[in-house]
Amino acid sequence: QVQLVESGGGLVQPGGSLRLSCAASGFTFSRSAMSWARQAPGKGLQWVSTINNSGSFTTYADSVKGRFTISRDNAKNTLYLQMNSLKPGDTAVYYCSTSSGTRGQGTQVTVSS
Repeated sequence: QVQLVESGGGLVQPGGSLRLSCAASGFTFSRSAMSWARQAPGKGLQWVSTINNSGSFTTYADSVKGRFTISRDNAKNTLYLQMNSLKPGDTAVYYCSTSSGTRGQGTQVTVSS
């Protein structure tokens, strides 16, 4: 079955950086577009970024454009999200998902001084 395991979250000061990873298994990762989404406390799920199956095309929410970078390593079945210049408003649980909407358990990112 499809399994997605996110990691790399934590507590970081404003302006800091984190790199999230998502280890995928149970499906042909290299054939699937992948996305990151996040859910802040008391709010709904917000789409963050999507990458196509080869990694040649990426797209971002306006709120993270220029600060976050999505990437993938198809040889390692792993999706990444490099997050720079983090703001308190980026505090959320971050999820990776497949093109069919399957999500992992999420990883908590907290941006606070």
